[in-house]
Amino acid sequence: MADGRGRRAALLDRDGTIIADEHYLADPDRVALLPGAADAIRMLAQAGVPSIVCSNQSGIARGLVTLEQYHTVRLRVAELLEGVGAALLDSFVCPHHEQFTGPCACRKPGTELFERAAALHGLDLSRSMFAGDKHRDVAPAARYGAPAYLVRSPDTPEDHVVRARAEGAEVVDSLLEAAGRFLGRAS
Repeated sequence: MADGRGRRAALLDRDGTIIADEHYLADPDRVALLPGAADAIRMLAQAGVPSIVCSNQSGIARGLVTLEQYHTVRLRVAELLEGVGAALLDSFVCPHHEQFTGPCACRKPGTELFERAAALHGLDLSRSMFAGDKHRDVAPAARYGAPAYLVRSPDTPEDHVVRARAEGAEVVDSLLEAAGRFLGRAS
């Protein structure tokens, strides 16, 4: 929904943005929040902007992570955030990878995850923020005319930084910085 009638949200990638990217994370004991991530989610919520995860999880398609393991990790992320006074409104996942399951509309940079979130939660995607550590996480923002923030991580390729900047995304060092910039914009 991009008609100005829905509410804003923070549409966030998970690995490398909220938690450390462990590459095909199946063990909830390995979940570690990134510095400032919980503060960002809490700050957004206090401003009336819920946080929603939209995440590609190709490890499921590759057979490296089961759906049960994914859900266990998702619950651990929620538990850690709640332990410090932050919470996610929802999580959406693409369990596919074109080499293993064929093409799909939900794998970012596709927009199906965002469209599902908008339909379920009454969001205006044009007024929402998109943040993640890869170009594919922020590229959909251009379709909606929304602000995008590439959160630079150790796994962010330099060409992703260049492409994101060329498409109007701001490059930041943390989710907390992205949240601050988003909230500093006119709503």
